[in-house]
Amino acid sequence: MPARLRNLELVLLLVACAINGAAMALVQLGAVGSIDTSVIALGGGLAVLVFAMHIALRIVAPQADPFILPIVTVLNGLGIAMIYRLDLADGVSGWESAGVRQIAWSALAIAIAIGVVVVIRNHRVLQRYRYIAMFAGIVLLLLPMLPGLGHRVYGAQVWIKLGGFTFQPGELAKIALAIFFAAYLVDSRDSLSMVGKKFLGIRFPRARDLGPILVIWAAAMVVLIFQRDLGTSLLYFGMFLVMIYVATGRASWVFLGLGLFLGGAVVAGTTLGYVEGRFRGWLDPFNPEVYEAVGGSYQLVQGLFGIANGGLIGTGLGLGRPDLIPLANSDYIVASLTEELGLAGLFVILCLYLLFVSRGFRIGFSAQDDFGRLLGVGLSFVVALQVFIVIGGVTRVIPLTGLTTPFLAAGGSSLVANWIIAALLLRLSDTIRSQPRLVV
Repeated sequence: MPARLRNLELVLLLVACAINGAAMALVQLGAVGSIDTSVIALGGGLAVLVFAMHIALRIVAPQADPFILPIVTVLNGLGIAMIYRLDLADGVSGWESAGVRQIAWSALAIAIAIGVVVVIRNHRVLQRYRYIAMFAGIVLLLLPMLPGLGHRVYGAQVWIKLGGFTFQPGELAKIALAIFFAAYLVDSRDSLSMVGKKFLGIRFPRARDLGPILVIWAAAMVVLIFQRDLGTSLLYFGMFLVMIYVATGRASWVFLGLGLFLGGAVVAGTTLGYVEGRFRGWLDPFNPEVYEAVGGSYQLVQGLFGIANGGLIGTGLGLGRPDLIPLANSDYIVASLTEELGLAGLFVILCLYLLFVSRGFRIGFSAQDDFGRLLGVGLSFVVALQVFIVIGGVTRVIPLTGLTTPFLAAGGSSLVANWIIAALLLRLSDTIRSQPRLVV
């Protein structure tokens, strides 16, 4: 029942806001021994916006999933608390602090999410704009490579800079490309799934049908070579691969895709110095030569020591030394949180992501239309893959990449994009539950 769903969401939001407020207070008490009410008030403003989105859902999407908004609220709040805690360690306060800027970006992201839920009344409308989404995704992907506009940060050229304002357009590109992939695969599913020759019991696609995956693979390699961004190239290609598998049900696409990407990664690892450095830092991080080299394993080792220092239950919010980790508020915010919350806290954060992704998959697979199914799965999987790439790199499961942790890490472009994903999943869930069901 719609009222019951929204009431459950309201209760969970109250719990989420209480957790966020307690985290901010504990950070201040642990780091400086007092509470700054002005920062708490700014956090309260975010809570007002979150409840405004809850009210908007009651009006325009009463049957939306009740768990998604509380989950992203907790993750966003924990990220702000840790970013502000690092500001306190560095002695930065006021509008110069990354924590206050993150609050401002969060307010903008929530406002945009409210707009998405209110303006888009049915997800199927997006299917009409498939080619606009394709064009927008490609433009956003290539913008950082334009002379005078692209901005290189720590070796990766994935940012654009206009005056004193920087933005990562690739974060929005993944949403546009997910919409295009879903619409394209709905139209081309039959030719991609029903024809082709069998080999070893697996039906492989025809040569003429390999075009889409080759184009996406080429785009991923362009990002890897020219933008020096291994994580983003893996993210785009992985998202398309999963969506084409869901659309066709053919394992051959997975084998072909993995073969293409692994081949490209091997070539890049042997010919591109920055990719080779990532692999060396991953395989032998405690080697003094690798540790001290430019682009070596210093950051990875510092993060591992921080995680080890946290132990099972952590040092406590505000009581650790996450400021010793490079990029502790962005690429390595997971290591910072694990040091102060411990492995128990990390498992809780992973469970929140797991619940978010599982709700997204449930929304996608519940859709009666193919576009909604593919869009829901694609948007959910891109969050899951991004979390795996980031946390896997921090914990040395896979080579380190430069992606941000969804909802947690500092950065306005990532925050806006992931709140839009949450809003689209909310709209999908309401549309799916509201449409008539076929009774057999």
